[in-house]
Amino acid sequence: MSDTPSSRREAREAAERASAAQPASAPQPTPAASEPIFRAPAEPAPTTPARPSLDDLFTGDATTEVLGAPPPPPNKRRRRKGGWIALAIVLVLLGGVAAGGLWVWNTYEDKIRAVLGWEEPTEFDAAQAHGEATITIVSGDAGPQVSQKMFDAGVTRTATSLYSYMIDNNIAFTFQPGTYKLQQEMTSAAALEALGDPANRLEGRVVLPEGLTVDVSLQRIADGASVSLDDLTAAVADPSAYGVSASSLEGWLFPATYTIEPGTSATSIIKMMVDRTVQSLDAAGVPIDQRERILTIASIIQREARYEADMQKVSRVILNRLDPSNQETFGLLQMDSTAQYGYGELHAGSVSTSEQAQHDDNPWNTYVHPGLPVGPISNPGDVAIDAAMHPADGPWLYFVTVNLDTGETVFTTTYAEHQKYVKQFQEWCSEHPDSGC
Repeated sequence: MSDTPSSRREAREAAERASAAQPASAPQPTPAASEPIFRAPAEPAPTTPARPSLDDLFTGDATTEVLGAPPPPPNKRRRRKGGWIALAIVLVLLGGVAAGGLWVWNTYEDKIRAVLGWEEPTEFDAAQAHGEATITIVSGDAGPQVSQKMFDAGVTRTATSLYSYMIDNNIAFTFQPGTYKLQQEMTSAAALEALGDPANRLEGRVVLPEGLTVDVSLQRIADGASVSLDDLTAAVADPSAYGVSASSLEGWLFPATYTIEPGTSATSIIKMMVDRTVQSLDAAGVPIDQRERILTIASIIQREARYEADMQKVSRVILNRLDPSNQETFGLLQMDSTAQYGYGELHAGSVSTSEQAQHDDNPWNTYVHPGLPVGPISNPGDVAIDAAMHPADGPWLYFVTVNLDTGETVFTTTYAEHQKYVKQFQEWCSEHPDSGC
């Protein structure tokens, strides 16, 4: 190789480049100028090929193998389950909204209607009045009570129509007890005017069933005849005013249906009922001096028996027990009705006597005191009064109703027989606990 200036220059430049490439801490010997230098070409840095796009797939520059495997199909079962859950959540939310809305409506309906202008009318049109309706006003009724009765009878549109009309128009009205004939679907003004017209006041009607006490009867009279209960109580305070020698009118208010003319006094009503009792006593052939005694027996019969034939047998049982020669019961009637009356539980809804009533020492308790009670215990009717005068023939000393629904009653002569049917009655009661046992 010739040593030319260009070859020397090339060798020097090569040496400088080699020197620059060596680390400073480890200097390398400079090669001779005459030694040729061979270097391997630098390998290019690996590069990540760009991921083909969907456009490359459509143009044919890439395939699905390059893009990757398609995603797995969706899990239909999981998707259905999720749908049901979503639906349940929606339904729960809707139910809550509906319940909340219903509560708000029920609580604030009147205010909501007022704000939105949805108020329902409280009055019928005057032209709507038709047909007939009746209402009964009793002593003590005022605007609110009469207003409710008007609505219940179909006279006014709402339960507060009449009372609101009176308040809004500053109307003071005194309601007179009585039964009044009105029309259906009246205005409050027309209804109030009708109540003030005496021509619309109907006759009172009083219904007294058999077996009621005086106290219960007086309340029914007050309601039916529109008479003050206080006036009626005062009217029965003195039995002698009606020719009755007893200390009470218990048993003397005859059970019947009475028509009471408007304005009839309490005293006149009581006299009408006492006179009807005297009429029944006379028809049964009761001597005047035996009236109270027969009414006492008849009142027990009325409470103890349901049918006429049984009433006559109960009458005989009473007489047999009162017989001084009776060594079975020794004069004790032992009637539940008398014990219940004396203890104040005659109308308690049970035919059985409580232990307290059975042992209470009162003059009506025939479990404690022999003989008849001191007076009647209820208002007897014609059949019971007649049975007291005309008892059936028989040796019976005991009886028990074994079926309260049918009234079936069994009469016996010995205590052992009686106990057998008492057990039958108790078994019936255990099977019919709500039948008045």
